[in-house]
Amino acid sequence: MDPREEPLSSRTLYEGRIVTLRVDQVTLASGVQTEREVIHHVPAVAMLALTDEGKVLLVRQYRHPVGRAILEIPAGLVEVGEDPRETARRELMEEVGYDADNLQRIGSFYSSPGFSDEIIHLFLATGLQPASREADDDEDLRVLSLTLEEWREALEEEGTMDSKTAAAFWWLQARGIERCLQR
Repeated sequence: MDPREEPLSSRTLYEGRIVTLRVDQVTLASGVQTEREVIHHVPAVAMLALTDEGKVLLVRQYRHPVGRAILEIPAGLVEVGEDPRETARRELMEEVGYDADNLQRIGSFYSSPGFSDEIIHLFLATGLQPASREADDDEDLRVLSLTLEEWREALEEEGTMDSKTAAAFWWLQARGIERCLQR
């Protein structure tokens, strides 16, 4: 059984470049009417980038909403009409200065479906080759190359991580770096 909420009305409160905030009036399966606050977010990609030496390429950047710099896997927004695999390749070059011979789709997930429809397409990037890095003007990134153990220690020290980085970390932890690097 998949109980649905019947939409009654929708009101857009804000529309920006990346997100749109709306309030929807819905009727629940029980007949009760209520409001749902929804953030529509453009699709995104994230890359678990592994060097041939078995290190993970990460970025540390300041994130205004959480008020601090956090350690993340490289990621970016899918442009209108762009295939997520091409976005992954472009963002990998922009954020860490590498292109990938192999981009394998790991899966897709909603970052926080209780209030947002943001979907993130996660890729494994291997066979990395240096490429020109043309970072976006509105990003200040520090690129790190860490072993899985160093990554684990850094995440433990920080105490929290974002959803895409958590998904990539636990996927890699379960699968193992050696298996990911086999071609």
